[in-house]
Amino acid sequence: MKNRNQSSDYESLTRKSGLPIWGDVLVRVSFVLSLVAMAVLVHWFDRTGLQDSYDGEVSFLDVVYFTMISITTTGYGDIAPVTERARMFDALVVTPIRIFVVLIFLGTAYNFVLKKTWDRWRMKFLQSKLKDHIVVIGFGVSGSEAVKELIARGQNPKNIVVIDKGDDTLAIAEKLGCNVLNADATRDQTLVRVKVRQASSVIVSAGRDDTSILIVLTVRHLAPKVPISVVVRASDNELLARQAGANNVINPVNFAGFLLAGTCHGEHISEYMSDLATVKGRVMLRERETTKDELGKSLRGLENAVGLRLYRAGKAFGFWEPEADVIEAGDTIVEIVPNVDAL
Repeated sequence: MKNRNQSSDYESLTRKSGLPIWGDVLVRVSFVLSLVAMAVLVHWFDRTGLQDSYDGEVSFLDVVYFTMISITTTGYGDIAPVTERARMFDALVVTPIRIFVVLIFLGTAYNFVLKKTWDRWRMKFLQSKLKDHIVVIGFGVSGSEAVKELIARGQNPKNIVVIDKGDDTLAIAEKLGCNVLNADATRDQTLVRVKVRQASSVIVSAGRDDTSILIVLTVRHLAPKVPISVVVRASDNELLARQAGANNVINPVNFAGFLLAGTCHGEHISEYMSDLATVKGRVMLRERETTKDELGKSLRGLENAVGLRLYRAGKAFGFWEPEADVIEAGDTIVEIVPNVDAL
């Protein structure tokens, strides 16, 4: 159990700024100008504390010149503070203003120049490493649980790409070690950027059935052979999702109903189903290709496993059917195996 005294991962409430880029720049420039203006006014009202070695008089232009030189550099010495009050103001106010101005300019340069260059370089580097990866579209409840289960099953998070439009959810995915992209997954360009054609599989859980089905159509258009699994919540949309190109359609509402109904015929059925579904259970489902040693044997004769179903030429055969009595080359086996790590 988590200690209640420990702080959570995200304690502050944040929201993306609604200002456009030009608005953000304008705010920063205005803040800098206001700091400079404040320093100019103070220097002007206290100009008797300044001494001009050139002509002995301190005009308003001299004050502006001295203020700008003091903020941007250490000054040239032609105009200098001579009273204690002027020196204290320069030391305690002008010097911090200089630091703030430098930080603001550096931050602006980073946000609008360096960061974009770095992001483009980083994207190209990550793209060059993407191959046989898993693309997860939507990092809500279902998507995040799927990613956590994949990692628990041994999937390297560096080979998982998460696409979502929420900065907070992507921050969680990035913390898990995944590659993240804040973009619209219904657009071809987004899926091309994550090299969906070279992915080993795609998981779609966009939160809305219509959006998820549109994403499936887009993925299937770009990657005709990539396996696609999608979450839909309305039974009427399951057929549409399959027609859109999904290989696996999961309805969490129906699945929960199956488990609830199973509890009426045995108190341990739902527990065993949950055991099978997660890598943390004592047993786990596994799908694999047949080995040479298994050719000619029966599905019921597997070693250290319980054979459930055999797939041959796109058709499924249960362990009780005669087709499963002889395993052939190219068959795919679905079996139950003990989870050694959980025992």
